[in-house]
Amino acid sequence: AGQPGGRGRGWARRPMRLAALRLFAPRPAPVAAVKALPSLAHFGTLKLLAKYPIPKKAVYCTSLQMEAGEMDTISLKRHLSEYGKADADENKRQRFSEEPLKGRENPDPVTVETELELLGTPALKGPKSETIPTEGSPDQDEEEELEGSDEGDPESFAEMMKHGLTELDVGITKFVSSHEGFSGILKERYSDFVVHEIGKDGRVVHLDDFSVPVVKEDPPEEIFTVLSAEEKQQLEDLQLFKNKEGSVAIEVVEDTKEKRTVIHQAVKSQFPGLETKTEDRDGKKYIVAYHAAGKKALANPRKHSWPKSRGSYCHFVLYKENKDTMDAINVLSKFLRVKPNIFSYMGTKDKRAITVQEIAVLRITAERLAHLNKCLMNFKLGNFSYKNHPLKLGELQGNHFTVVLRNITGTEDQVQQAMLSLRKIGFINYYGMQRFGTTAVPTYQVGRAILQNNWNEVMDLILKPRPGAEKGYLVKCREEWAKTKDPAAALKKLPVKRCVEGQLLRGLSKYGLKNIISAFGIIPRNNRLMYIHSYQSYVWNNMVSKRIEEYGLRAVPGDLVLKGGTAVYIEEADVDSYTIHDVVMPLPGFDVIYPRHKIGEAYREILAADNLDINNMKHKIRDYSLSGAYRKIIIRPQNVSWEMVAYDDPKIPLFNTDLDKLEGKPSAVIATKGKYQALKIEFSLPPSTYATMAIREVLKMDTSIKKQTQLNTVWLR
Repeated sequence: AGQPGGRGRGWARRPMRLAALRLFAPRPAPVAAVKALPSLAHFGTLKLLAKYPIPKKAVYCTSLQMEAGEMDTISLKRHLSEYGKADADENKRQRFSEEPLKGRENPDPVTVETELELLGTPALKGPKSETIPTEGSPDQDEEEELEGSDEGDPESFAEMMKHGLTELDVGITKFVSSHEGFSGILKERYSDFVVHEIGKDGRVVHLDDFSVPVVKEDPPEEIFTVLSAEEKQQLEDLQLFKNKEGSVAIEVVEDTKEKRTVIHQAVKSQFPGLETKTEDRDGKKYIVAYHAAGKKALANPRKHSWPKSRGSYCHFVLYKENKDTMDAINVLSKFLRVKPNIFSYMGTKDKRAITVQEIAVLRITAERLAHLNKCLMNFKLGNFSYKNHPLKLGELQGNHFTVVLRNITGTEDQVQQAMLSLRKIGFINYYGMQRFGTTAVPTYQVGRAILQNNWNEVMDLILKPRPGAEKGYLVKCREEWAKTKDPAAALKKLPVKRCVEGQLLRGLSKYGLKNIISAFGIIPRNNRLMYIHSYQSYVWNNMVSKRIEEYGLRAVPGDLVLKGGTAVYIEEADVDSYTIHDVVMPLPGFDVIYPRHKIGEAYREILAADNLDINNMKHKIRDYSLSGAYRKIIIRPQNVSWEMVAYDDPKIPLFNTDLDKLEGKPSAVIATKGKYQALKIEFSLPPSTYATMAIREVLKMDTSIKKQTQLNTVWLR
């Protein structure tokens, strides 16, 4: 394993891993090799060598000190004590710059989670963050493994993020409460942030049952073990048209009808699109698998193999840790060997949290889904049922949050005032910082260029070199583009071609620099539209701040309210019938009306400053025409509760999750006295509402990464 030239399974060819192996090859120094890696997810050998040292004569580094289980996580958090203060400081920088602070440029509109790691100035130094090992997907590809491999020197994240956005840059400037703010740490552990979906029936979704519904027609459990690993690989290659042969033959060793039936069921249920038949060859029985209906069969599992008495969709509850919804769906689809588009859900949940939500999948049995619980480390599936309908985006009523803010500085009186205000008044329904990206080029600027029909600007904003925090290969790609304007040459610098930059470069290679519109169209539609939605959000945030500054927290004549889904003006005679909680404001578009007071004119001015006509928001390309929408300006959370919790050890969880309860773990022990204080908050929010903005109102802190890194420079040093 320690030979840098070795090609075992292809991983030694990847740059960061090769660098690690070069450190290991001259002499067995697993610690140095491990420290060279951005991720330890697939490096079991080096992890074990670092944890359990090689015999003394062969060892150059034997004083590795760490807690039991430390090396079982993705990121190495503590090193040798003799490495001294420099390494300890480097460790702190690594912790701050890890995945919770990698901005998602295009969060889904129904996403309610946040990428924010820190709020306020923490007093705790060097606590161990929780991370979960990635699943051992049998067909995990190189592109995915390279995601998150951040090459580049270890300069402080605060320095790198000095070019990032602040709340002021995107119009987030006002608070509604009068209490004094205080600091605290949000998501010191990702398990401090738990999201439970609220279904369309109003029930909070919980994982509380692993049992599988019994259906007479269901195949036996034996179908999951009857095929060997080699046979499964051959069938998968056949299913994906990677096999030059037109069929795969499986010998029936125990030739009984029951055995043949189990093999038939195993192939058909685990490899959708394949048919089977029994053949005699040289006196032996074989089950022959072959394609029945061409490539379309892969996306459409066999209809006639599904019992008519059972609903076509298996609904289940997905409990996931430290993974966003789309990543989770992709992993499930790989293990099940189906396409991701047969899954449906009501809303996306972000990565750095524990989330519980309902998922539906077409014609996959509960047995197959339950079997994944044995394979996946950061997922659990349960509460299975069969229904005749999928799930639709936006059908949820909202999300219920359980949040722990650790190491808070507020007194009990300050906390009481802040939480009572949140319960009684609420918070301004701003679009959160993750809506606008985390790099020096905000997503709303790209959206503005699209609406202006300025396609050269769109291309330039996405591809030009930019200051601040970026992965090394992206920096090289941008430099190549700036130097040559050759999309093919720039594309070669990208190991991960599915990012927006890679997709645009691929489009430019295909259509040329004179057809940027078609090249941009290669990017998935939802990603393209998120740029425009980001611009709408930017305008909305600015207008709401101006509205609150101008008229305060009361409804005034000329404001808009919704009646039966239609926006109407508040008239002078009716003004006392409404409160600030009834008032909505429009996201700009061709199918909305604007307030009939100063703020209506402010909309016109902000759009005109960007060379856009408020009376003509239709784009020549239909996809980019904005119809607009309405959004409440103040949200009052429901089911708000809180308690102050004392603790000494930042690694100890302060409440039990659904999985803890299912596994019978004892309830979290809450100390009466402790070195630190935490604030545990619970509340429910409607869809498309940002929990970060509720936390912002409680703490009175700027939630941007740029400001948080500045607040925490002492800790970062």
